[in-house]
Amino acid sequence: MSKLQDYRVNRQIRAKEVRLIDETGQQIGIVPISEALALAEERGLDLVEIAPQARPPVCKIMDYGKFKYELKKKEREARKKQREHQIEVKDIRMKVRIDEHDLQVKLKHMREFLEDGDKVRVRIRFRGRENIHPELGEKLFKRIIEELQDVSEVEVPPKKEGPFLIFTLAPKRKK
Repeated sequence: MSKLQDYRVNRQIRAKEVRLIDETGQQIGIVPISEALALAEERGLDLVEIAPQARPPVCKIMDYGKFKYELKKKEREARKKQREHQIEVKDIRMKVRIDEHDLQVKLKHMREFLEDGDKVRVRIRFRGRENIHPELGEKLFKRIIEELQDVSEVEVPPKKEGPFLIFTLAPKRKK
């Protein structure tokens, strides 16, 4: 929107003469401001100052509403494309003593996320006396890595933070 603020429409132009460009992009030449306004009004369009610092200022005959609409449309497309390229980090939480079927469901979700190009942060929770047996978390970590080795690689190795064992998987890079 900053570009829009640089343009002045119709009667806000302060110069006596302007270099005029018509709606097709053809340069008409240097004309008095009153003639430029009359020409724009005759064609049912707006007179827009596009280079106020030039001597004489440069003005263009255009449909300003359509111009603003096109600019917003381009910005929307740019934001949409930017969102498509963002990588999200999906969070999966599980307990150390997870049931086999539950683990398979979690693995299926992780596989889908990784195939979509997202990273997966896995949090394995230790509760109560499970904290005494860190080898259970290590065993589960190795199992997850083994199951997903075809689509992922370990980006952040496992680290114990409070009651959690946390690690991050990233999609495998294509060669």
